[in-house]
Amino acid sequence: MSVNTDDLKKLREISGAGMMDCKKALTETKGDIDKAAENLRKKGLAKAGKRMDRETAVGRVVSYIHAGGSIGVLLQLNCETDFVAKNDDFEALGKELCMQIAAANPSALTPAELDADLIAKEEAIYREQLKKEGKPENIIAKILPGKMDKFYADVCLLKQAYIKEPKTTIEDLLKEYIARFGENITVGRFSRFQVG
Repeated sequence: MSVNTDDLKKLREISGAGMMDCKKALTETKGDIDKAAENLRKKGLAKAGKRMDRETAVGRVVSYIHAGGSIGVLLQLNCETDFVAKNDDFEALGKELCMQIAAANPSALTPAELDADLIAKEEAIYREQLKKEGKPENIIAKILPGKMDKFYADVCLLKQAYIKEPKTTIEDLLKEYIARFGENITVGRFSRFQVG
């Protein structure tokens, strides 16, 4: 099957993938751009998972000041090379993450960074709620992990739903950019400031 050059160009713009990958994806999906883009995305996320162990010693600090100057965010976004650190899309990702932090106010990057006392306190609260609902201990043990996952999704940046695309977590958003750039990207740290 021959690939339409306009479709090839459109798929490259959508996916950010290389020309040969796009051509192969279009051939496999018989010219269906949506299916080809989805296939490229799946392959990219699989590759991204393999890159997540690589060291990220380069990057940039990105800032964001929200409407009227009442909220500000500083974010350290890391990558593997200067080439990516100086890329406009990398800075755009940093701005998106800063807006996420401004809007969703996470307490930590991951559950591992949360205070153990806070986690124990939340577990105790959920356990007590479930006991008051009359749930037996064996059922509580099955429900509790789901309750804690919802808690982590509220307070941990990487577990939060992306404000612009709630079906995507911030962790998944990072994986998409890892796939796009072909190198690991991590959030080093962040600080959120709010007046009042």
